[in-house]
Amino acid sequence: MNDVGTSHGTAAAGEVHASPGGGLIARVEALLGRLVEIPTALLVVAEIIILFAGVVSRYGFHRPLIWSDELASILFLWLAMFGAVVAFRRAEHMRMTAAVARCEPRLRAFFDLVGVAAALAFLLMVVGPSFEYAYEESFITTPALEISNSWRAAALPTGIVAMIIFALLRLARHPERRLVLLAVATVAAIAAAFWLAQPMLRPLGNLNLVIFFVGVVGLCVFAGVPIAFAFGLSIFGYLILTTRTPPLVLVGRMDEGMSHLILLSVPLFVFLGLLIEMTGMARAMVNFLASLLGHVRGGLNYVLVGAMYLVSGISGAKAADMAAVAPVLFPEMKARGARPGDLVALLAATGAQTETIPPSLVLITIGSVTGVSIAALFTGGLLPALVLAATLSALVWWRYRHEDMSGVTRASSRQILRAFIIALPALALPFVIRAAVVEGIATATEVSTIGIVFAVFAGLLIYRQFDWSRLMPMLIETASLSGAILLIIGTATGMAWGLTQSGFSRSLAAAMTGLPGGPAAFIAVSIVAFMILGSVLEGIPAIVLFGPLLFPIARAVGVHEVHYAMVVILAMGIGLFAPPFGVGYYAACAIGRVDPAEGIRPIWGYLLALLIGLIIVAAVPWISIGFL
Repeated sequence: MNDVGTSHGTAAAGEVHASPGGGLIARVEALLGRLVEIPTALLVVAEIIILFAGVVSRYGFHRPLIWSDELASILFLWLAMFGAVVAFRRAEHMRMTAAVARCEPRLRAFFDLVGVAAALAFLLMVVGPSFEYAYEESFITTPALEISNSWRAAALPTGIVAMIIFALLRLARHPERRLVLLAVATVAAIAAAFWLAQPMLRPLGNLNLVIFFVGVVGLCVFAGVPIAFAFGLSIFGYLILTTRTPPLVLVGRMDEGMSHLILLSVPLFVFLGLLIEMTGMARAMVNFLASLLGHVRGGLNYVLVGAMYLVSGISGAKAADMAAVAPVLFPEMKARGARPGDLVALLAATGAQTETIPPSLVLITIGSVTGVSIAALFTGGLLPALVLAATLSALVWWRYRHEDMSGVTRASSRQILRAFIIALPALALPFVIRAAVVEGIATATEVSTIGIVFAVFAGLLIYRQFDWSRLMPMLIETASLSGAILLIIGTATGMAWGLTQSGFSRSLAAAMTGLPGGPAAFIAVSIVAFMILGSVLEGIPAIVLFGPLLFPIARAVGVHEVHYAMVVILAMGIGLFAPPFGVGYYAACAIGRVDPAEGIRPIWGYLLALLIGLIIVAAVPWISIGFL
């Protein structure tokens, strides 16, 4: 994933329901929500304007705006925290509900409340240190704007306080008071038990890593606690109960994780993905591919593979990719007799296949946490995805080699040419984005603004399809998804720091370096590990946690960083879209409006094809680094 859905496998965080008629609390919550959403949407717009102005000033007028990156960085932390608040208020923080969804309704409601109470517990524990951290930052002056850094750091306590308010309001408006009290008491009892066990925990040494980073995280994740707060509770408990590290350090690590300017491309590419769907650019690309291949056996399946390849190069977010392609192709594919389960299985497989195509959010995250060149990652990601597309296409050919095409009319040369002319601006956009990065016109962060401006002009002047009324909801949706992702990165950065300080990274490096079989064994173990991590944690948190630990080991054993990045990203993609735990699979089912049970059987063949492609990519490093 470099993204996540919120149905079936990933449900809303703490999804509880108000009593009939809403009431005063619900109205207050709605009003406060609107007061947060509007400035959050404006922050997204401000970031686009500031970064695009920086590109124009530097490249067009050769007069760089020395303050633009600094101002963008200040506003970015506010955008990340306000986005996290919006996601919390809208119940859109990422969580895994594979286990909770099997419970009967009342028990499921209890776990939803436990998710809210656990998130509230973490927020209450860090709110004090966050104010202290903002005060400490007041002694630092920013170099370009020459203002106190507390203007930036104040975003942390402000966002945390806002989430506390929304958590309390959500618990207060739940109709079953006894269930609320039981959930709060359960979380309080577990926290008290850990506090009382403190004298026994400290002598355990690194065994505490298993207790907190495996036990606590696993318990929270499978109980449906949002992933960001599961990470936060585990690292906070580990630091407070087993070390003498002040909580202020955790807040600093969260700030560090969320403040990488390269991560600003996350909300901007998410918005770009929504924009190309709204302007009709995605539909134009799909229609052109359909005119080329629609008449051959399994032709629309090839179109689905190709369309996901092209659209992934624009949006960078898998949910946006699938939402742009599926509504265009699925009706015609169903009309030709395709089974819904087959369609959603291939849609999920193409989501895994395109994880390495720039500007993938996972590529951007790897660059930010490991220091690998973003431009190199963008260049190296195209061929590996093409290899997986070939293995998927081979399976499509086998499955559809006897398809009856008697009722399908082949598009004429005139129709193909017309579809190509219409799709040309949309087809050009991925190349414009990549060229701008490779040629040095814009950074990986700024290039998204070029894509946004391109898409706006194409929608207004070429496709004449631009719904102004959808802009505000799109901006809010962008901030919500981005805030959920960035809060995970923040808390996961704290966990990664804790693992490093404990000496675990040195032990892991020694064990992985000493594997018999050298680089091949290291890559094989990494593939298995990241397939499991991808299904449980998803791509971005898994990369933030283990990227800083494993990429230096890859260098030490002689594996090229870009090659290693492609291998682990594709492995995570397979895990992310593999049932029963892969949340990307359920997102595909939700977008395709297909029962998840219908796609379980056909998807295994596609996953096998993806695994064969991954083995080819892992065995032939040139596929990833041949054009660097």
